[in-house]
Amino acid sequence: MNIGDKVRVLRTPADLPKDNKQLTTLFRGCVGKTFPIVKFDDGLVELHVGEAFGKPAEYHQIWLEPSLVSLVEA
Repeated sequence: MNIGDKVRVLRTPADLPKDNKQLTTLFRGCVGKTFPIVKFDDGLVELHVGEAFGKPAEYHQIWLEPSLVSLVEA
């Protein structure tokens, strides 16, 4: 995977805090959707996901382990 590749979010991280509903909603809202990789940060894939919520892409960002995404388009 490289910057600019499109990936599909497969699932949420197992270690999301259960009591943070906003964070849980953010990650769950991205599952099954496709986003371009913006960059890599300390082994994590950075995605700008605001468009999934009707906002500009950079409005929301998430960082995921590469095993939680699937390459769709290189």
